[in-house]
Amino acid sequence: MDDALRVGIAVFNAGDHRAAHEAWEEVWLSLDEGTPDERLLHGLIQYTAAVHHARRRNWSAAGRLAGSAGRYLADLDADARGVNVDDVRDHLRRLAADPEFTERRRPLPLSVGGVVVEPTDLTFENAATAATLLAAEYEAFEASIVADAVRYARSELDTDAGAPTGGAQAPRRPQRRDPGFVGMVFDFAADRNRRSLVYDRLRAHVERRRDTERDAAGLFE
Repeated sequence: MDDALRVGIAVFNAGDHRAAHEAWEEVWLSLDEGTPDERLLHGLIQYTAAVHHARRRNWSAAGRLAGSAGRYLADLDADARGVNVDDVRDHLRRLAADPEFTERRRPLPLSVGGVVVEPTDLTFENAATAATLLAAEYEAFEASIVADAVRYARSELDTDAGAPTGGAQAPRRPQRRDPGFVGMVFDFAADRNRRSLVYDRLRAHVERRRDTERDAAGLFE
């Protein structure tokens, strides 16, 4: 639940409003109806849908979804699961009353524990989940390219984990500025404005790695 929540929030805050709900939907559908967690995810899913429609000037759908989202979140704690639920409720009231106000104000960011979570704040595995969701969301990206990039990135992390450190140290957390596939996976998830450029670079590296794998396999045929 917590991982799915953070992934969806990070994707939403990166500007991929419609894609965010994909991180939550499977977990939401598995929850008993009416429980606090179910209502939280249901409300957030409808909030992201309301924002998506508002950004496309579909005012009637935005207003309707904002009202519905507000009802799901109405009786939750102000910081349920650490999320800024009270701020979201206030934003939803404004959106329901005047959907066109979104033209004058950016969507309210979602936060956990007071921190606005971005894809670069995620663990590698959560960033990989976000990247996979985004590849599935947009036709411009080939899901298999991103899937292989994630696989190669995990191989890089496994290699790093097996390297001698010269002393007892806590494992280093992978991050966006890491070289190789690890950094590119973070970039793909995080940088919406440059995502197409990042994908082109990612694709080129994946295709080169695939060629190397095929050449190595051919040695034993």
